[in-house]
Amino acid sequence: MYVRDARNRDEVWLLDHIEEMGLDDTAFRSRDYVVAVDEETGDRAGFGRFRVHKVDGEPTHCELTSVGVLGPWRGQGVGAHVVERLLAEAGDEDFDTVYSLTDRPEYLVQFGFDPIDVDALPAELRERLRAKRESIAPEAVPMAIGVGDFEMPPRLRRRFKDAAPAGDEDPAVDERAEDFGIDPDSATYKYDTGRR
Repeated sequence: MYVRDARNRDEVWLLDHIEEMGLDDTAFRSRDYVVAVDEETGDRAGFGRFRVHKVDGEPTHCELTSVGVLGPWRGQGVGAHVVERLLAEAGDEDFDTVYSLTDRPEYLVQFGFDPIDVDALPAELRERLRAKRESIAPEAVPMAIGVGDFEMPPRLRRRFKDAAPAGDEDPAVDERAEDFGIDPDSATYKYDTGRR
């Protein structure tokens, strides 16, 4: 499992899953996303984005948004590694603080994000919070983290190394006659109706 920058061919896949998960697609640009990929199968497992906000054409603030993990991959550190990669990229672009407007603050707290007061948000992010609350996340709260303050819980680092979609452990299904309402001791033929 690894996390890479999104490519043009990921665009439809990203849009489909963003819509399916009810995530924010405001000002969508696939190049702003990263994607978690299974190195053995090439299957995409999760994604996320950091959005740069500009004032007068100059980058001023960075927002972590639209982090999603496909159902079979949840609980295996995929989202944690997506967040880690996004914060590293934000640091590479000289942002010291990354904000998030989320209705799942408990998820981000485990990495070192702290809730902040709405009044502490930059003006453009206060407007984003208002719009987000009115559209897709009525319970959204503002959070922030210093780029160097991210902490990866060791359990998620270990899980990510061996991540596999749920259900892949035993793909073979052992079906029995009883599962279909057939008594194997009295049935004479599988299509026998008992009529003569």
